[in-house]
Amino acid sequence: MSALEPRDADADTGINTGINADAALPVPGAASGGVLGRTYRALSIGIVSVVFLIAFEATAVGTAMPVAARELHGIPLYAFAFSAYFTTSLFAMVLSGQWADRRGPLGPLATGISAFGAGLLLSGTAGSMWMFIAGRAVQGLGGGLVIVALYVVISRAYPEHLRPSIMAAFAASWVIPSVVGPLAAGSVTEHLGWRWVFIGIPVLVVFPLALALPAIRRRASGPADPAAPVEPYDRRRILLALGISLGAGLLQYAGQERNWLALLPAVVGFGLLVPAVRGLLPPGTGRAARGLPSVVLLRGVAAGSFIAAESFVPLMLVTQRGLSPTLAGLSLAAGGGTWALGSYVQSRPRLEPYRERLMVGGMVLVAAAIAAAPSVLIDSVPVWTVAVAWAFGCFGMGMVIASTSVLLLKLSAPEEAGANSAALQISDGLSNVLLLAAGGAAFAALGGGAVGAVHGAAEAAGASGSHPGAFAVVFLPMAGVALVGAWVAARVRER
Repeated sequence: MSALEPRDADADTGINTGINADAALPVPGAASGGVLGRTYRALSIGIVSVVFLIAFEATAVGTAMPVAARELHGIPLYAFAFSAYFTTSLFAMVLSGQWADRRGPLGPLATGISAFGAGLLLSGTAGSMWMFIAGRAVQGLGGGLVIVALYVVISRAYPEHLRPSIMAAFAASWVIPSVVGPLAAGSVTEHLGWRWVFIGIPVLVVFPLALALPAIRRRASGPADPAAPVEPYDRRRILLALGISLGAGLLQYAGQERNWLALLPAVVGFGLLVPAVRGLLPPGTGRAARGLPSVVLLRGVAAGSFIAAESFVPLMLVTQRGLSPTLAGLSLAAGGGTWALGSYVQSRPRLEPYRERLMVGGMVLVAAAIAAAPSVLIDSVPVWTVAVAWAFGCFGMGMVIASTSVLLLKLSAPEEAGANSAALQISDGLSNVLLLAAGGAAFAALGGGAVGAVHGAAEAAGASGSHPGAFAVVFLPMAGVALVGAWVAARVRER
């Protein structure tokens, strides 16, 4: 699942059911005056529908990705297909934060959803792996605009006591896509072809646009203070955002090339990345200073380690254990429900004093799940081990991701919600890019580029099962990163 994956959010997505979130899981505050009460009902349903679309895309595309990469002869670039999304979203997040703070979240949200659909169409019609990656990059622009705009909507439209509830609803909106997405995408991939997964999803864009935009226009449009003069765009921050995207992309490219000539783009990328990160993230983020800096850092550590590992789960199950794309995708399906459950747990008012402990425990669960996943590389280990491990890991992520969102808004003034939300999502997206780059480089270096794919229930092609070390070298370091996140989680509260 991707981090706009505002399960996260992103989704993720991350934030990461359907529109009737309360049918699958109780949503706090559903009584009159709550997130589904008369005052907020239209807005809540509208923005949850947007997250529902993103969730369906993430689960469906993840299922189709191994087959798409194989048919486009792009297995060596497999990690690029995921990181391209996050690379371009970094720039879009900063732009969206400034746009939303100055003009309101309506514009970036509408533009972002449109770009998201256009990227899907581009990937679905791609004739080469690089064109496919370009489509994912366009999707990333749209996703970056959308996720920050949604945070600004929450900051402006909902009082503080309802924010944990709407974050829980965001997580609950992943439940149905987590089950239906892999099943639908797997069936379409096996019977019609992977392209129809990408081409068909943009049709779903129409409903969230029609439902969400009027409600946002009524409750959260325009600047935070209409009487205040509109500040000009901060060109320095926009240039830094461009630098962070270019730097991350160059580092990803250098990691894939693995030769001496790749040192040049690596050095240039590092030179662009360091000052951009220092300028766009809160001071003290790199050293996990208490309060907001640690909240922002934790978001990156949690999302990056989890997404980098999860991106390789379907490919591992398809190529090493012979599962069909449908079954490989369904192995992660239970995670949607447990992620929603984790997010629901953190929203309980009586657990608010223990939020820090919940986040520490959540990161320990994430680390354990990532470490357990590659055990299926041993033939005697049942394949369902991955599903069980990922269910526990998603429960931990549900507590951590929703809590970082709640704490960020709690520590942000209304006029700073856009910029701080952008910082949170930059940390999320940048860590995804860097850890996917590191994992992808290690995967390719240990023979991952020669891994074949299994297509269909009984047909195996390529070198299935011949490169287990290429997968282990992705998962085990990411488990270590998640353990670092447990330490960072202990520093999110200001003393």
